[in-house]
Amino acid sequence: MDEVVITESNPSSSGSDTRIICRVCQKQFSQYTCPRCNSRYCSLQCYKRHNLRCTESFTRENVMEELKQVQPDEDTKKKMLDILKRFHSEEEMSSDDEEESTLSEEIIQKVLSGQEVKLENLSPRELKQFRRVIASGELSKLIEPWTPWWRQPSARSISLSHEGCQLVKPVELASGPEDNIAENPVGPESPLPPLRQLIRGDPSPFLAVHVVDVLYSYCFTLRLYNGDWHSDPLGAATVALGMSKVMGELGRPETVAEALAACLEETCSPVYRHTGGFSFGIGLVDDVVCLLSLGTNALVCLLCDLQRLIQAGERILKSEKIGKTERIDTIRKLKSADRKVYFLMCWVHEQPAEVWSTVANFVETEKTSLAQLDHGSKNFKDERKGKQGSKVLIQEV
Repeated sequence: MDEVVITESNPSSSGSDTRIICRVCQKQFSQYTCPRCNSRYCSLQCYKRHNLRCTESFTRENVMEELKQVQPDEDTKKKMLDILKRFHSEEEMSSDDEEESTLSEEIIQKVLSGQEVKLENLSPRELKQFRRVIASGELSKLIEPWTPWWRQPSARSISLSHEGCQLVKPVELASGPEDNIAENPVGPESPLPPLRQLIRGDPSPFLAVHVVDVLYSYCFTLRLYNGDWHSDPLGAATVALGMSKVMGELGRPETVAEALAACLEETCSPVYRHTGGFSFGIGLVDDVVCLLSLGTNALVCLLCDLQRLIQAGERILKSEKIGKTERIDTIRKLKSADRKVYFLMCWVHEQPAEVWSTVANFVETEKTSLAQLDHGSKNFKDERKGKQGSKVLIQEV
């Protein structure tokens, strides 16, 4: 843009005055000249507007020149370094292209040492960072993978007395949290009563299906807690009851297909999708087959461990300060689940060995059928219902 020059006659002088209009606003006479580009402007506003690159560059050069003249002491250097680190961290979190995030060393050490990390103790930046690390799976890389006890060779040699209790009562020694995960869960301390003492008439023909539901729930819970449900008994009990239709009073499946499909749907739900979704669920079905192949003694020990888990959660709940109505309702559900697990334990103890191989074959067959479903679609529930039809997937054993 060319400069506008105006010549005014001045009566008090012999000649005339030449004045230049502001190059930015084109309204006022210019009074100043930019030292970088020689543009004429009338005010600070016009100076800031006349060339953004020019003004920023000029300001930056002046600041750098000033900084060169300053000899900071150690405290100033440290403060500046902290400011730069904080700015860099905030810039990384606000970036949409950010793919990785790390926890501070302090939080990592707390998690690894088993200390409680409360969300309310974190700053907003740390909370956002912590959630991103959880979602990315970075934290799980710090945890040593747990090998389930039912996958250990020792699980095939579990022995119980004829009455279904421990052959030898273990001596209780002082132990730390890391010792809570036993090689194999121990069986009941007292002999199991005959089933006829617990009910009148014949037991339900669908109890084998209910066992499949409970086994899946147990495997899911232990794998979710990396084998250590003792670290959070109430949380583990809540997960187990939420996964199991039988224990959670949400239904009584009548076929293996119905039991497994309901468990897989819950595994693929938004609440547990982070665990691995459908592929993780199919792996749990393999766990169920493995447990059934171990036979009666291993199943009794599993149900006994699950009962201890529920009872531990109930004890913690009684000591917590929550709403009375909510606590009473949750305690009722835990007590009901406790009784159901104990009843199944007694029923399992009376079943012949060939029952479990038969049930394992049904589960294996249903796993093959479920694996063919388009589990990534929203119509997973409808698809599996269509495949069920009228096919009998388990008979009374």
